[in-house]
Amino acid sequence: MDVVHLRVLRELRDRGSVVAVAAALHVSASAVSQQLATLQSHVPVPLTVRRGRVLVLTPAGEALAAAGARVDEALTDAREAVGAFLDSERRPVRISAFHSAGLALFGPLLREVGSTPPLRLADADVAHRDFPGLTADHDIVIAHRLPHDAPWPTDRVVATPLLTEPLDIALPAGHPLASREQLRAADVAGETWVSVQEGFPLAGILEHLAAHAGRPVQVAHRINEFSVTAEVVRSGAAIAILPRTTSASLAVDGLALRPLSDLELVRHIDALARPDALAYAAVRTVLGALRRVSAGAGTARTHSPGEGGVAGTR
Repeated sequence: MDVVHLRVLRELRDRGSVVAVAAALHVSASAVSQQLATLQSHVPVPLTVRRGRVLVLTPAGEALAAAGARVDEALTDAREAVGAFLDSERRPVRISAFHSAGLALFGPLLREVGSTPPLRLADADVAHRDFPGLTADHDIVIAHRLPHDAPWPTDRVVATPLLTEPLDIALPAGHPLASREQLRAADVAGETWVSVQEGFPLAGILEHLAAHAGRPVQVAHRINEFSVTAEVVRSGAAIAILPRTTSASLAVDGLALRPLSDLELVRHIDALARPDALAYAAVRTVLGALRRVSAGAGTARTHSPGEGGVAGTR
């Protein structure tokens, strides 16, 4: 088997279509199809199948794609072992983060790393199932998931935990409930809410809260960007759930964060990377720096946001 053909198979798994693979590899769609056909000729079981107009991997194709990732990792290790990456610390490292993580971590990470290795930063807010696919274009993908979400696919990515972040109720500072240090789910279930788009991480939190309170909640606004959500909350039009650590900079100027005492709400923030990406010394260096700045962000706000006045003012 040709390692290039294995790489094309893996790209199809991560990108979802022949056209997307062709665009990423800067070749024609017919060239991609030809390479897949060549690989198939060496394997006695089907690797792909048509699902409507889209070509998807069979279970055998998924297994071979995972094996191909290990081949790439081994090849990278071999090159580094013989000195092919003497300047590996100068290799640019590509990082993607969802919006609030980028807001909280990108600045400290840039200061921690300096100019070596150089960083290439991007933001991407996607549904939970789509975070692993971003590793096709980025060395490190900062992703988040709820405790009940499916775990990250270990045959595709290596997940490094960064933070377990509490989620709080965001209220206008003048709201009657903002004077309390802690709230209960029943206190807020009847409010008008801002939530994220369906299918995105945190969308299921309100359903969980509603089930716990024993009543449905009214979602009036669907907004993914937390800075916009914060403005809606400040206006008094609705309340929301916001993460305590990565949204700390938003919890000022008329917005308060308050924890729930009867329902533990958290999300997990992880760094995802392909195994072969982690074979690069530069990527491992940046991942170590990312773990340090994440630990710093987590300890900076260990107090309950209800201990003071408006959360984020200290």
